[in-house]
Amino acid sequence: MSIRLYIDAPLEPFKTIPLPKDQSHYLVNVMRLNVGADLAVFNGQDGEWNATIAETGKRHVLLAIGERLKEHKEEPDLWLAFAPIKKARLDFIAQKATELGISRLVPMMTRRTIVDRVKTDRMIANAIEAAEQCERLTVPTVADAIKLDKLLENWPHDRRIMFCDEDLSGQPAQMALAEAASKASPGPWAILIGPEGGFDDHERTLIRSHPNCTVVSLGPRVLRADTAAMAAISLWQSALGDW
Repeated sequence: MSIRLYIDAPLEPFKTIPLPKDQSHYLVNVMRLNVGADLAVFNGQDGEWNATIAETGKRHVLLAIGERLKEHKEEPDLWLAFAPIKKARLDFIAQKATELGISRLVPMMTRRTIVDRVKTDRMIANAIEAAEQCERLTVPTVADAIKLDKLLENWPHDRRIMFCDEDLSGQPAQMALAEAASKASPGPWAILIGPEGGFDDHERTLIRSHPNCTVVSLGPRVLRADTAAMAAISLWQSALGDW
């Protein structure tokens, strides 16, 4: 069973679910599936289920839900707050952060952010596609774009911040995260990644002054924003996540 499909509907045995036009088109016209074909479906809440195509039409597919294949499992509670970048690389961030287990994507507008508008529906579509392919059972939520100062002003009191500062003044990320892992249970965290050109001095001071902030370095080389995000997630997952 190679096809997995995210469905925005409750899943339970013997239930029939009509698919929207785009998913119906994908199964019938792209994947060339017929009545009786099996696939796996998940909705981010009820685990993964076997489903069979019970009916097809020009613009619709009806799925019959069978047995549960996997119990529901949440990813670690890790946000990625990042300054939006150009479209193709923004798609990359949404896809790869989903594969690496991020639970929430937060587009963060900074003084040097070069993108003035974020298409959250496109990010959601990329996250769903990545979740279908990587066999995770949830899809990360996608927040509306928010200014950095407003984000920090309303920051959850129990969520730690891994601030990836490009000035190399922070402790090496691997060491800082290992130290955090030795002290307490992981709890909720977030990774902050700046724009091309980095945060300005005012923003860096604002982030560093936050009581939940851990300043880290990602090494001696200057990384592109999307590369830095993937490196930071990988380091966090290896120290505090589910790897």
